[in-house]
Amino acid sequence: MSGRQVMAVLATTISLLAYSAGAQDEKNELTGIFGRTFISDQGIAGAIYFNPFVRSGKGFTFEVNYARRLYGTLVYSISAEVPAVFNLDEDLNSGADVVPKDYQQIFVTPSVRFKLFPETSFSPWVSFGGGLGHFSENNTLIYGGANPGTSSTSGAVQGGLGLDVRPFHHGFSHFGFRGQVRDFWSGTPDLPLAATDKTRQHNYFLGGGVVYHF
Repeated sequence: MSGRQVMAVLATTISLLAYSAGAQDEKNELTGIFGRTFISDQGIAGAIYFNPFVRSGKGFTFEVNYARRLYGTLVYSISAEVPAVFNLDEDLNSGADVVPKDYQQIFVTPSVRFKLFPETSFSPWVSFGGGLGHFSENNTLIYGGANPGTSSTSGAVQGGLGLDVRPFHHGFSHFGFRGQVRDFWSGTPDLPLAATDKTRQHNYFLGGGVVYHF
């Protein structure tokens, strides 16, 4: 599945949720989050040169998230959400010319979110779901060679936790703030010159942003 197909799935899912929310007059959220993605270094199998690792940077990442409440009380609420996360410049490094200069990540993972005390100013939550992760690699290796790797798509499992804060009671009452961390457990980018013993990796996205309630 290509990046364009991933975006088509995202657009279709959000459209269906928005239509259902409007028909049922449910409470909705639109969120924008900015932060960084953290990926652990991985050893290259059989490498004997200096720095025999695939080392990842801390890519600047943003998330667009649409959610609607399915059920709620004063104590807790349950919402369906679609976090779409874009890490468009994940730098790579290694001791030899075996990894691309960088690659792009897109995660789209429809999820269920459980929130405590949704009507108060401070509301902690957890989220769990699954969907797709897409990797699009630079055509050039870090030291100038041609990258033989290709773009790839894999399944992705999402787990997250965060805190929503709604400090406004008048004027800007529809707006709030969110801090969160999400782990997207996905496949790995295609690195034929830097094979590791890993077939999946954790992509930790730490960020904060603004929530619009409507």
